[in-house]
Amino acid sequence: MIIEERMADYIASLESEMPQYLAELEKTALENGVPIIRKDSQALLRFLVELLKPESILEIGTAVGFSAALMSEYMPEGCHLTTIEKVEMRLVEARRNLAAVRRAKDITLIEDDALNALKVLREQGRSFDFIFMDAAKAQYMNFLENALPMLKTGGVLVTDNVLQEGSIIDSKFAIERRDRTIHMRMRDYLYEIKHDPKLTTSVIAVGDGMALTLKKQD
Repeated sequence: MIIEERMADYIASLESEMPQYLAELEKTALENGVPIIRKDSQALLRFLVELLKPESILEIGTAVGFSAALMSEYMPEGCHLTTIEKVEMRLVEARRNLAAVRRAKDITLIEDDALNALKVLREQGRSFDFIFMDAAKAQYMNFLENALPMLKTGGVLVTDNVLQEGSIIDSKFAIERRDRTIHMRMRDYLYEIKHDPKLTTSVIAVGDGMALTLKKQD
């Protein structure tokens, strides 16, 4: 963990209980070894959705639908959430889970490769106030290239898992060879969102690291 485990557990203990269906979805995902956002990341995501009150949300990487369900619970009335997933074994659960949430009618699940889906959404002229990126880490730069034009000026992009259990600070030579490509691409991604003059980004040690990016201008 990026922060000391006892501190993470204490902070998590302060959280109010989530709706029962979300708690059950989280429990099932963890029991089945499905990676979902951690407690402190959940709290931050909820805070941002309630603070920013987006009219439209895009999620890149549905998995079994936990984070989409979480955001839908706290997004304002009139907001619509679009989420993208391609892995069939995840889609089987995502379809079922998202159909059962309180705001199911306000969620669209796109069953497609993320890059292709993003290109189609761009061609359709879609735009979003809030984007949550939590998919294939090695593809973050490609996702950014296609998602950023759809983010409205003043909109926020939240990127999960950017610190890679803290290994992002290590030399690539200290990383196992099979993980070096992801490691180098994540470093490139962080450099890009921190140095693009159209963006303002804060990287914070929450969960496995989250980057909060404000789009200042097109």
